[in-house]
Amino acid sequence: MKPVDPEMRALLLGAIPALRAFAFSLTRDFDRSDDLVQETLVRAWTKADSFTPGTNLYAWLFTILRNLFYSEQRKRRREVEDADGVMAGRLTALPDQEARVELSAFQEALNTLPPSQREALVLVGAQNFTYEEAAEICGVAVGTIKSRVSRARVRLIELLGMTGPDDIGSDGATLAALSHP
Repeated sequence: MKPVDPEMRALLLGAIPALRAFAFSLTRDFDRSDDLVQETLVRAWTKADSFTPGTNLYAWLFTILRNLFYSEQRKRRREVEDADGVMAGRLTALPDQEARVELSAFQEALNTLPPSQREALVLVGAQNFTYEEAAEICGVAVGTIKSRVSRARVRLIELLGMTGPDDIGSDGATLAALSHP
C-alpha cells in the first residue's frame, strides 16, 4: 500500500469544490458528477507520482476529469437519451424566487451551447483558468479556446435576451461567464 502523502491529500481535498463544479458543468447530473470527481481523485491519488510538483495541480486534475468524462461518454453511446428534456422536466420543481428563475434560465441557456463551448466557458469564466491552461486541459490551441469562449459568451447573451454584460446582476459566476476578460 502506498504511504499517505499529507500534502497531496490536502491539495486533492482542496480541489474538490472546483472539480465538482466542472464535473457538473459537463454532466449536468449531481450523482454522475460526484462519481466523476471520486474517480478523478482515485486516479490522481494512484498516479500522484506522475504529477510534477510546481506545475498546476488543478489543470492536471481537470485534465484527468475531462478525460474520464469523455471516456464515459464513449461507453454510454448506446444508452437512451432524454434529448428533449421531457423526462427531466417532469422531475424539476418550478422556481419560487426571481434569482432561482434567472439561474434556471442561465443554466438552460448554458446547456444549449455545444459541449466544447460550454466546457471552455466554464474553465475560463467560472473556474478562472487562463486561456493557456484551458487549452492544455482540452488539448487544443489557445486560439481555439479563445474562439470557443467568445462564441459561447455571444450566444449566451443572445439566448438570455441581453444586449451585453451590463444587463445582468452582480452574481459573480454569471458575470464571469458573460464578461470579456
